[in-house]
Amino acid sequence: MDKRRIGRSDLRVAPFCLGGNVFGWTADEATSFAILDRFVERGFDFVDTADVYSRWAPGHQGGESETVIGKWFAARPGARDRIVLATKVGMDMGEAGKGLPARHIEQACEASLRRLQTDRIDLYQSHVDDAEVPLEETLRAYERLIAAGKVRAIGASNYDAQRLTEALKVSAASGLPRYECLQPDYSLAERGFEIELAPLCRAEEIGVIGYFSLAAGFLTGKYRSAQDAAGRARENRVAKYLTPRGLALLDVLDSVARDHGATQAQVALAWIIARPGITAPIASATSVAQLDDLLGAAALTLSADAIARLDAASAGGIQG
Repeated sequence: MDKRRIGRSDLRVAPFCLGGNVFGWTADEATSFAILDRFVERGFDFVDTADVYSRWAPGHQGGESETVIGKWFAARPGARDRIVLATKVGMDMGEAGKGLPARHIEQACEASLRRLQTDRIDLYQSHVDDAEVPLEETLRAYERLIAAGKVRAIGASNYDAQRLTEALKVSAASGLPRYECLQPDYSLAERGFEIELAPLCRAEEIGVIGYFSLAAGFLTGKYRSAQDAAGRARENRVAKYLTPRGLALLDVLDSVARDHGATQAQVALAWIIARPGITAPIASATSVAQLDDLLGAAALTLSADAIARLDAASAGGIQG
């Protein structure tokens, strides 16, 4: 399988990233292990998580996903060396802190390493911009972690073009590590990334791993009314797509899927994989069967006509 470089770093990954947000939440430990086993068995290698996953769930404190992944590493000798591991720092972790001050980054990294039962994080990402902390302070903390061998490369999530540009300038001016990857909200339903961030990432050779690649499940085609989404974990997020424009997009997605003998999810992910400058879409699975379906996107080549139809149907998502 062809690998894609994450920015200018030496990290290369298969064109699909497994989202770990569900591990220890909507996928219990045994199911998570089975999903990770199949993921590696199928020849894939890129896994993304965060320290805050899944602090939002009742009774959770954060770190649940990292803990499950760490237990999987411990139970599968050699598995760590087969995975390009990405995690994130910066969201509110309660008493453990939040944001991107140097002290918090370094303490959070140690906590993530313990939970993940590893000595290194391949891609360590700022989960959200922190305007209250000087960019140089944040980047110097990452520099120390890289020098110590605890982090291989760094990335940014949820940064706008202005702040990402500022961060890159600070890195260049001070000789500090630079963000090699960006993690934006990007899908057929959300194309705002293309306005300013996509050109910037291509010009600066920054990798892109978009989250919510299936628009919180909307692009699987299973949510076509408020009733379909009622009671689901992503109910509120899906609701905003249940509009005439969103349903028209699903109609085109249905048609392209039929034409290609594929599922709607595979088509939605294949469209992202085919976009210029994209390293990999991020998608999560709560069962092995669901994972197998999603991974089919990596082998799906959409026709030029199909891409044009999807581009046109999703054009409204560029402006939001």
